[in-house]
Amino acid sequence: QLQLVESGGGLVQPGGSLRLSCVASVVSGFTADYGAIGWFHQAPGKEREGVSCISRSGGLLNYADSVKGRFTISRGNAKNTVYLQMKDLKPDDTGVYYCAARGDYPCPTYGMDYWGKGTLVNVSS
Repeated sequence: QLQLVESGGGLVQPGGSLRLSCVASVVSGFTADYGAIGWFHQAPGKEREGVSCISRSGGLLNYADSVKGRFTISRGNAKNTVYLQMKDLKPDDTGVYYCAARGDYPCPTYGMDYWGKGTLVNVSS
């Protein structure tokens, strides 16, 4: 009932920056409660893990320890858009980034109700 579309991935050198976007759209004729939106990272050959989560109002945020101080999650003026600003990227940040949504904050990896198809980030020199 909720479509999530990520964009903004690409190839970047170590130390570079990218901004990912996630746009949420309710499928016509359905309703969907998606107050909390999170970003998740799946590195090659590894399990998906949480990166950051933002609440419906934007007042509650959290980050994985590995990205604190480097990544910033935010909501756009249109509340159905969430961004992930990534700075000082490292090779370990390489992988597919997914956004996902559920009714309430926080964003447990295995408790999200809706998922996008992901956008690939490749940090390499």
